[in-house]
Amino acid sequence: MGLNCLAIACSPRKKGNTSILAQKALEGCRDAGGKTEFLYLVDYNYVPCRACGGCDTTGKCVIKDDSAQLFEKILACDRLILAAPIFSMGICAQAKSFIDRSQQFWAYKFLLGKKLFDNSQRKGIFISCAGTKLPHVFDGALQVARYFFMIMEIELAATACYRGIDNKGDVYKSPEILEEVYDMGRKLVK
Repeated sequence: MGLNCLAIACSPRKKGNTSILAQKALEGCRDAGGKTEFLYLVDYNYVPCRACGGCDTTGKCVIKDDSAQLFEKILACDRLILAAPIFSMGICAQAKSFIDRSQQFWAYKFLLGKKLFDNSQRKGIFISCAGTKLPHVFDGALQVARYFFMIMEIELAATACYRGIDNKGDVYKSPEILEEVYDMGRKLVK
């Protein structure tokens, strides 16, 4: 049985550049023998963290929405590809809002002193695109992504961040980028 590989495209724009790249990386996972699933975050209804402290004593979020389904899939996967574009020099709001809901796992680990896994060998990739070519455009997003992978006990094996990719489909003008993320997906499973 192959590894369970999950890709989550966080852009509000379906079939945008980060979604295309996530699908390409997932294709690499599949070609290396992984079982794959692709999700658009915009297909799920969830609200931001309320900072209510409801998860402090149980390690479970008290808000009832689709985020529980998403976290269930993340906890069940062996490999995770998270793809989110940069808006206004930071990770897009859809991704940040969802990542903030992982507060429940922080509470589970650091307030309740528990681990999600006894011996996690899970790995992942973070993919991002930005329209601007400013030198530090990915700094904030990478901090958020590193935190998310850490709190979910997933080793961040690679990051793929590309400047100057803005308009829908721009990534197709750079076949070397498509090949690079495909190879990252293959290596994620190998």
